[in-house]
Amino acid sequence: MSENIQMVKPEEKIEIKEIPKVKTETKKTTKEEKEFTVSDLPGVGPATAEKLIDAGFDTLMALAVASPAELIDIAGTTEATSRKIINTARKRLDMGFETGDEVLKKRLNIGKISTNSENLNNLLGGGVETNAITEMYGEFGAGKSAIAHQLAINVQLPKEQGGVNGIAVWLDTENTFRPERIKQIAENNGLDVDQILKGIRVVRCYNSDHQMLVAEKVEDLIKNDKLPVKLVIVDSLMSLFRSDFSGRGQLADRQQKLNKHMHVLLKLADTYSIAIYVTNQVMSRPDVFFGDPTAAIGGHIVGHNSTYRLYLRKGKKGTRVAKMIDSPYHAESECIFKVTEKGIENAE
Repeated sequence: MSENIQMVKPEEKIEIKEIPKVKTETKKTTKEEKEFTVSDLPGVGPATAEKLIDAGFDTLMALAVASPAELIDIAGTTEATSRKIINTARKRLDMGFETGDEVLKKRLNIGKISTNSENLNNLLGGGVETNAITEMYGEFGAGKSAIAHQLAINVQLPKEQGGVNGIAVWLDTENTFRPERIKQIAENNGLDVDQILKGIRVVRCYNSDHQMLVAEKVEDLIKNDKLPVKLVIVDSLMSLFRSDFSGRGQLADRQQKLNKHMHVLLKLADTYSIAIYVTNQVMSRPDVFFGDPTAAIGGHIVGHNSTYRLYLRKGKKGTRVAKMIDSPYHAESECIFKVTEKGIENAE
């Protein structure tokens, strides 16, 4: 009897030692789920994955918010396969809701780029904000491009000096970028001119399609550039759309393309915590008999997609007046500033 009891005890010990193996396998499965990529989606082979990634659909989020028509055009998949890819990407993502206090905590990390004018900074709530589109419209000489040059410099400064330690990308549609002006402002503020100029990426856009393409390619620049892109300037937003589409017959096509362009900019702002600064042209409304007839062009598409909207106009004695037209939380108010050799400054 004693021999039989001794044989049973070792077998029990062996069974207990095998239990941890089950836990190890579970951990591997969890790790595999976290590393789920675009190539792992059903219906996505190596060739399809390469096409999607080249087109910017390199994350599950990008695919989850895509439409079947986009995938059909880009990857040549069938509608059924496209829907399957999108639905699987959505299931794999944790797209849960956030509480208000969680959003507030995220908002504390929002960057503010100083305009160099305390008055204008206060109007904007501290400066031009990252994760948002700030639109400034006004007639020629109102200070739109002057502010753009100032922001392209200030974005490169450390936080304590009013910057966010990043570089600027300038989409130039009106041939307004002047390195001489950058040099003048930098020298008058004791900054390293060569270093500042190297921190600005400029591309000249020649038509609205070119402008839209360049905006989409900014994402590649963000991924490949050693320095973080923290500001995208479009000066001006509507110039090329205005010339490429004329008359009411082309208005619907223009607004549809413009809406797509604005959403690309919004995605850049939100995904990579970038400040988007766009300037806009104006028109004179013939139906306004009293007051200022000046209105921004681009219609409701630009107005709705811009997070902050400011109207700039010329003031007395060479000053400029900025008025907050639309904001999620700022009151409608205005301030004055001036454009000098040092850049943007306060005006008394």
